[in-house]
Amino acid sequence: MVQQYAQQELVVSTDEAAALLHADNVRFVEVDVDTTAYEQGRIPGAVGWNWTTQLTDQTTRDIVAKKAFERLLGASGITPETKVVLYGDNNNWFAAYAVWLLRYYGHDDVVLIDGGRAKWIAEERETTTEPVQVEPATYEITKTRPELRATRDDVFALLQDDTPALVDVRSPDEYTGKVLAPPGLSETALRGGHIPGAINVPWSQAVQEDGTFKPPEALRALYADVLDRDGPVVAYCRIGERSSHTWFVLHHLLGVQDAKNYDGSWTEWGNLIGAPIRTGPEA
Repeated sequence: MVQQYAQQELVVSTDEAAALLHADNVRFVEVDVDTTAYEQGRIPGAVGWNWTTQLTDQTTRDIVAKKAFERLLGASGITPETKVVLYGDNNNWFAAYAVWLLRYYGHDDVVLIDGGRAKWIAEERETTTEPVQVEPATYEITKTRPELRATRDDVFALLQDDTPALVDVRSPDEYTGKVLAPPGLSETALRGGHIPGAINVPWSQAVQEDGTFKPPEALRALYADVLDRDGPVVAYCRIGERSSHTWFVLHHLLGVQDAKNYDGSWTEWGNLIGAPIRTGPEA
């Protein structure tokens, strides 16, 4: 018997996604690290969201505000009853971030294409550069889920535990403080290192060569150190997108109910006065 994820319905294969292309009340959304990728060809009917200008508030260094997100959803033809099918490049970095935002703002009917943009293209499935025809809708956000988000105060509270359930999903060189950011990425911090007590499980270890998620048993082995902890499990990275991917794995695939994404991540913690850090590997 094939083992299933805790919420199997939130991950769709490329075959299952293709079957939704002409379904009623479905909107495909592409969110890429490379914000130019969408214009080079996308799944027919997919709208593109720009993470730098539409999913974050650049003036407050925060997630997109409720009213702005309502406008984006409406402009994308999405209503509270729409099934949103998300995918993107880099094995769904920012697509997972968009899933987290949608869930945070109370939209439940959202799925992620396993393997993302790269797998769809590798399989030579249909793409287009034709403009998408969208009938605007009205979207009103009526609830939020703050329990899905960790703040710096939540992290300080975790540090009262000798073994805080913190997962640093960055590369080993970022974790140890050897580098401040991956090559070519500008968001950075004054200090390198990691939050004391955090284990290092790079986000990429959760996926296979084709970008699809590893089987449940492999994921459970990967995150064994935090799966049986009492209380919240918090994932963080540099700006919150890679940790969204790990949050998705922990919360939706492995069933960790109190999994949180610390989207402030290292660009907040590494610049924060009074926030302890460690460099090098954990003892």
